[in-house]
This record gives sequence, C-alpha cells and structure tokens, in this order.
Amino acid sequence: MKKPNYKKELIMLPLLLISIALCIGGHFILQPSYQNNHWAEYSLAALPFLMFAIVIIAIKIAIKSDKED
Repeated sequence: MKKPNYKKELIMLPLLLISIALCIGGHFILQPSYQNNHWAEYSLAALPFLMFAIVIIAIKIAIKSDKED
C-alpha cells in the first residue's frame, strides 16, 4: 500500500473551493430579485459545464500524480 502524499492532495483544494463558490453563487443567483435578468439565466445554465470542467481538471491532476508515484 502506498503512503499518501498530502502535498499532492492539497493541490486539489483550490478546485474544491472554486466548486463550492460556484454552488453558493448559483444559489445566490436563484434569488427572486435576479429572476428577470438574462445574464442570470445564462450563468445558471453554464454552471454544470464549469463544474464538469473542474472534474476533468481534477481527474487529469490525479492521473498525473499517480504516474509520478
């Protein structure tokens, strides 16, 4: 069994924080005061694609980290 390398795992922490910020921002945009804005609609539609991109980046980082070990 491999020893965990916490430094490599901490590299993914900013991706987690960005994803949390996107979730909170998405819920903030869902407020009724932003209901009639077109930019809010497009922003909410783009959120899943941004989160999917973050997942792809995280997978690439994990694969690269695994190959180095």
